[in-house]
Amino acid sequence: MLFELYGQETNLKLFVKDLPPLQDAGPQKCLAFSVDGSRFATGGVDGHLRILEWPSLRVIVDEVRAHKSFRDMDFSLDSEFLASTSTDGSARIWKAEDGVPLMTLARNSDEKIELCRFSKDGTKPFLFCTVQKDDKAVTAVYDISTWNKIGHKRLLRKSASSMSVSLDGKYLALGSKDGDICVVEVKKMEISHWSKRLHLGTSIASLEFCPGQRVVLTSSSQWGAMVTKLSVPADWKEWQIYLLLLGLFLASAVAFYIFFRNSDSFWNFPLAREQQTRPKTDSLLGDAQSDDPNVWNAFGPLDM
Repeated sequence: MLFELYGQETNLKLFVKDLPPLQDAGPQKCLAFSVDGSRFATGGVDGHLRILEWPSLRVIVDEVRAHKSFRDMDFSLDSEFLASTSTDGSARIWKAEDGVPLMTLARNSDEKIELCRFSKDGTKPFLFCTVQKDDKAVTAVYDISTWNKIGHKRLLRKSASSMSVSLDGKYLALGSKDGDICVVEVKKMEISHWSKRLHLGTSIASLEFCPGQRVVLTSSSQWGAMVTKLSVPADWKEWQIYLLLLGLFLASAVAFYIFFRNSDSFWNFPLAREQQTRPKTDSLLGDAQSDDPNVWNAFGPLDM
């Protein structure tokens, strides 16, 4: 079933449409759109994977036994890969173009990979996964060039129910099963914001970043939707960058003007120290064009 919005901000209308490829598909556990918007994928409770073109709804992949039962999925930034996790703790990587399974992520027998999100900054091709080992929860990082795990860190320190990456890729957010959220700076993998008991005693069902501001939208079955402003450093605005460049240009112009005013009139370079201290020749020998006879009489008559 598809919901479409029409109208302006003050007059929105919601229309419901059926999706023929998903009719009689049964309950779907997760859905994800590719970053370029050209396709979307659904994962069913029955483990059925479907990848469709958007908006033509042409079926690209129809894999009946992709997982035991889906838990989470996400497309890579270039829309080339699809990562998916299962309720049995496994995680698989698929080629989004044709649905060919590339590999299953390595894990220990006592570990369960639960949630997955690709990085989005365009320079660090990583896959973030929440991993549960007994009562210990960590966030693992995989290098997507080799699909090897390169490290892990305890961030939320409890089981995560939702995960999201900001549109610019700078921040990673985790929502817990008891209503907490933490926001992590990806570059340092350190917590920048923590809201405890935001959805008191309730699992956070969804968690998304606002595209244009440092704000997150969370929802839960008991408390509904909430908007939270993040206590993270403000980003540089475009006009601030132009203002800084203008200030640097004006400062350079003033420095050049001062340099020019204090420079030699011919070469426009500052005088050397020996030039500044050397006495003028005219002051010692007098004016070469002077008509004063006493200047020459001081030497007496000349014997020719």
